Amino acid sequence: MSYTSPITDSPFSSIRLYTLKNKNGIEVKITNFGATITSILTPDRKGHFADIVLGYDSADDYLNAVEKPYFGAIVGRYGNRIANGAFNLDGNTYQLAKNDNNANHLHGGILGFDKVVWKAEGISGPDGQGLKLSYRAKDGEDGYPGNLDITVTYLLNDANELSIRYEGVTDKPTPVNLTNHSYFNLAGEGAGTVLDHELQINSESFTPVDAAAIPTGEIKAVKGTAFDFRKTKKIGRDIGANDPQLTIGPRGYDHNFVLDEAAHEDGRPVLCARATESGSGRILEVLTTEPGVQFYSGNFLDGRLKGKSGQPYVQYSGFCLETQHFPDGPNHAHFPNTILRPGEKYQSVTIFRFSAK
Repeated sequence: MSYTSPITDSPFSSIRLYTLKNKNGIEVKITNFGATITSILTPDRKGHFADIVLGYDSADDYLNAVEKPYFGAIVGRYGNRIANGAFNLDGNTYQLAKNDNNANHLHGGILGFDKVVWKAEGISGPDGQGLKLSYRAKDGEDGYPGNLDITVTYLLNDANELSIRYEGVTDKPTPVNLTNHSYFNLAGEGAGTVLDHELQINSESFTPVDAAAIPTGEIKAVKGTAFDFRKTKKIGRDIGANDPQLTIGPRGYDHNFVLDEAAHEDGRPVLCARATESGSGRILEVLTTEPGVQFYSGNFLDGRLKGKSGQPYVQYSGFCLETQHFPDGPNHAHFPNTILRPGEKYQSVTIFRFSAK
């Protein structure tokens, strides 16, 4: 397997920007600030390239953003929400920051993995070229117990797959739930909304939420609801349905879809979602070892933020498919376990596969 260029490392203000590129011209840019994907260039059916992820074009915008949409970042120590910013573990109660409407904990808290500088190392080999990022979250950081050593490795291969491999160890029991928070628009970032994108999610059920977007604990079948994406349909087809789950916040999807755990028994990533955009022909497939995926339709985008193209990011300008364990997992015993203990190894793999037809 051959590669068209080595990993590129360039200054990006006070942080660094790294570029991965495969033989087909697909290019992925990642900064060590937040281990964040800042750009993904892929071709359409005619071979024309466009950037398909939302984000900013300067380091200062990432560093100084007042609003935190988490464009392309790795979020943790616990991605998604924890109710009341608190959980009990082995007889102890831990209080985390309430950074979500002053009520709940969201995406790791005030600091969070999206706001720290990671140690970065370029790697290259027969499986592709990549970037290995590592970070130590200290005991007590953002309220979490234990020193947690995390490694996130991005790898781009010539099959047009960008894999994200997560690994971690701890010296005290602690909840861990990492994900990447990229917003996709397969027509190109800034090219309007994603309501006409077609989406399929391989899920029979989802986890409904309360008015604060915290799971109620119910696992509900998608059949007969606006949440049924088992067969491909446009994102916007049912977004206006008379379903209270779609109007809890700004109208739209921001829910965890339950994936078939039996499909992960051999430890390999399995296909969980597929999105297509008819105008460009671009296709995004998502494979994962995780038991859930959060489908977010960009409901909170409101036009105040401008992206790399200079265009405002209006509502539904991008969608996220955040592979994960379930939101508020530490407070629901019947949800998949998110507690990492000393002597264990946290491992997770997600793959974004790009194509066009």
